[in-house]
Amino acid sequence: MSLENQFRALIRKEVEVELAPIRALVAQLQANTAQLDVLTQLAERLGPVMGLSAAAAPRRRPGRPPRAAPAAAAAGRKRRGPTATNNRPCAIIGCKRPSRTKGYCAAHYQKLRMLYRTHRLPSTWTDFAAPNSVEDVVLPRGRAGSKALKEAKAAREVRAPKAGRKAGRPGRKPGRKPAEEKKEETAAAAAEG
Repeated sequence: MSLENQFRALIRKEVEVELAPIRALVAQLQANTAQLDVLTQLAERLGPVMGLSAAAAPRRRPGRPPRAAPAAAAAGRKRRGPTATNNRPCAIIGCKRPSRTKGYCAAHYQKLRMLYRTHRLPSTWTDFAAPNSVEDVVLPRGRAGSKALKEAKAAREVRAPKAGRKAGRPGRKPGRKPAEEKKEETAAAAAEG
């Protein structure tokens, strides 16, 4: 026998040893599947006798299953969100939603936060304003919105220059000298000394 044939026989034997447990499991699964088929046929035959039918079994509808009741509500814990006792409307004129924070509904409170962050908050938008007393602000969208933000930012910078900067000399912090001035000072000090 050649060396190649001996090598192939050795590999075949090793593979057979490794595959033996897997083959046993596959045979066992096939036997269990056969038993399951027998049980399914038996259930189909006994279904009409017992008053059960395949058509009466509930079938799952396509799509996402309906949402179950939250565990927090089932346990009697407090739910988040607007309470039933809050009947104060939002401070914005024409808004029918109940107020949640600082006299505004959730949507208008988020708008209030955004207007405050971008320094565009109108003076009429105060905390805890009376119901239906504040006029809504219509914000520009798209290019007009970004242009309005840039204009608001430029107006803020004109009104109050950034702290630590001298007016008229952008980019230079107080107490710091440009590199040329430092070189001239060191050269003058070296000439004197």
